[in-house]
Amino acid sequence: MKEYKMRRGEHLEDRIPDMESTVEDYFGEITATQEFKGNDLHVVEDPDNPVFERIVAGTSEYSGKKNKLAVHFEERDAEDVIAEGNADAAADAVDAKNDFLLEATGRDAKARRDSMKRAVEDDPDHDVDA
Repeated sequence: MKEYKMRRGEHLEDRIPDMESTVEDYFGEITATQEFKGNDLHVVEDPDNPVFERIVAGTSEYSGKKNKLAVHFEERDAEDVIAEGNADAAADAVDAKNDFLLEATGRDAKARRDSMKRAVEDDPDHDVDA
């Protein structure tokens, strides 16, 4: 499960006031919930795009801190997707993920990568010389 921060001064609930309908719009019908750090996240067991096996997404709330987007994209093996004739769905899957994350966080793919790199570099357990 990955957690994403919002841009400075922005809040997830302002960017996506209705997480349930947003997840359904991007990925398909929500069929269950899954607990993550005390929060119930939305689960799409049968996503619209055949590249995805399962998607878990929702709000990870923190006392005294800004909420984060928690998301896990479980994808099928690329060979299986291609063998079924769904190779074109791969580009749509990437677009759906990036568009959803941009809408939720206000950060494009490059900004999200840079943020993740900084988080790893700031981790005291991360040794760059190892």
